[in-house]
Amino acid sequence: MDLVLNFADHQFFSPYVYPAEWVEDNIWRQAISLTLIVIFGGYLMYLIPATLDYLLFFDRSLTKHPLFIRNQVSLEISYTAKSIPVMGVLTTVVFLLEVRGYSKLYDNINDTPYGVFGILFSLLSFMFFNDMMIYWIHRFLHHRLLYKHIHKDHHKWKIPTPFSSHAFHPIDGFLQSTPYHIYPFLFPLHKVTYLLLFILVNLWTVSIHDGNFKVPKFLQPYINGAAHHMDHHVYYVYNYGQYFTLWDRIGRSFQTPSSLEGRGPKDDVNRIVANELLPKKHSE
Repeated sequence: MDLVLNFADHQFFSPYVYPAEWVEDNIWRQAISLTLIVIFGGYLMYLIPATLDYLLFFDRSLTKHPLFIRNQVSLEISYTAKSIPVMGVLTTVVFLLEVRGYSKLYDNINDTPYGVFGILFSLLSFMFFNDMMIYWIHRFLHHRLLYKHIHKDHHKWKIPTPFSSHAFHPIDGFLQSTPYHIYPFLFPLHKVTYLLLFILVNLWTVSIHDGNFKVPKFLQPYINGAAHHMDHHVYYVYNYGQYFTLWDRIGRSFQTPSSLEGRGPKDDVNRIVANELLPKKHSE
């Protein structure tokens, strides 16, 4: 995140916001700047991908499902708008530690003896580490002592849209993001790779809420796509994973998506529409 902070300092904060005597490496200045960057960036990384996904990929026939809430999209956006500032403040604490040099993030490929191979390995290990940690955090949030206080709000959206992707209680959203932040404190990671993964994680989070079930058939048993996550929203106790189905299989919470078996929410809508189109019988 120091790459983003340095860019923002040189292009905006130093020339236009802060007095010259407040040096860029002042911890309080860094904390304020990071908070502004994370909150503003959070809104952009939510609204832009979610809007594009909703317009281009979301199957809007799902809005006819009986479980789809009236004015749901506006409610999702409103809920997220209130949560992002709190999630941003919590996330700033982690980013500040990174900027202050407490993580294992590095600048140059030559800074690690593993070179390009190290970057490729970190991509794979990050994905599997993140997937494992999110699975258990997510499942923990479904514990009866926590669910109604933290995670239940996200399950309000039983038929999710791309705009429900970040419509979490702020504690819920932060907890499920912690694996991404923990990884570079445990393992070396290139700074550019870290930023790219941050973007990709957000895009994936949006995509698994869009009701688009077009994962290639040969990957469906292994990739936790929108069809899998749709069942999680509807049935609660299945498919907690983020990217893969591995940990759901290990934790015995895997369920083949109902939508891939012709009995999902989209199929419910098709039956409702078909019944509406049937000619009505007139009483004799």
